[in-house]
Amino acid sequence: MPESVLKQIGTAADSVYAERHAVLEGKLNNLLGRAYYSSTGFILYNLDSLDVLEQLNGAGNVAVDLTITSPPYNIGKEYEQKLRVEDYIEWCSRWMKLVHGVTSANGSLWLNLGYFEVPEKGLCVPIPYLLWDKSPFYLLQEIVWQYGAGVSCTTRLSPRNEKWMFYVKDPEKYTFHLDDIRDSNVKYPNQKKNNKYRCNPLGKNPSDVWSFPKVTTGNNRSSKERTAHPAQFPVPVVDRIVKACSSPSDLVFDPFAGSATTGIVARANSRLFVGVELDERYCEVAAKRYEAVLKEHAEMSRQTRLF
Repeated sequence: MPESVLKQIGTAADSVYAERHAVLEGKLNNLLGRAYYSSTGFILYNLDSLDVLEQLNGAGNVAVDLTITSPPYNIGKEYEQKLRVEDYIEWCSRWMKLVHGVTSANGSLWLNLGYFEVPEKGLCVPIPYLLWDKSPFYLLQEIVWQYGAGVSCTTRLSPRNEKWMFYVKDPEKYTFHLDDIRDSNVKYPNQKKNNKYRCNPLGKNPSDVWSFPKVTTGNNRSSKERTAHPAQFPVPVVDRIVKACSSPSDLVFDPFAGSATTGIVARANSRLFVGVELDERYCEVAAKRYEAVLKEHAEMSRQTRLF
């Protein structure tokens, strides 16, 4: 894990945070049964996300403040069953509507998706463009995530971006902490106009184009945070979203948890996390990854105390 994330983990271990976790865990145990894995601030279920979301909607006593997720892209990965385009859109619409139903009044959904082929229509069709209006959420903004590594092509341009769709439940009132994610890399931080700084002292707005490296694979090029999950998004992307669109002790949810990057970052930022992952193999990966992060944090804390 990046050192910046590891340093944050200890801030979550207070009595109020632990109490909120216990209340949440009790509600979920009554509703869904025991979790696959649970540790203070981090709860993971090995279930179907649609089943979980239907249960949460029916109960009405668990409110999600922020959902960050990247569902299967319907491109034939090992963890998915490829559907007809129409069926895939219907499935996504269904779970997005259910997420909307459990989202708090000022909550949001951040949805990451790539591209797929629409037969006889297009080869690299951005999936978000087929889903943007298929739920009650209000689409506030599209964020372009640009990266360096990726598939190399010879008959078309090499793809080097994906989309994040920033949805909110209420376009007039939603959580957004710009000051917590400002970019300090300002070319002229002391420039003034009419004796006032032209740039916020905390830094500039990061804009809607984000440059973060992908989590890569391969000999001598694999990212340090790489797990056995084949579709893993990077910690810094999620860290920015969590900081911007949630507050300490808020509930962050991922219905397609994978290797639990969302959960690890949420926990590091003193948020509560609930994740759902259908494949038990990846639940095991996520739980072991989280335990390893806690051990790494403990070791870092021990070394800091020594010096």
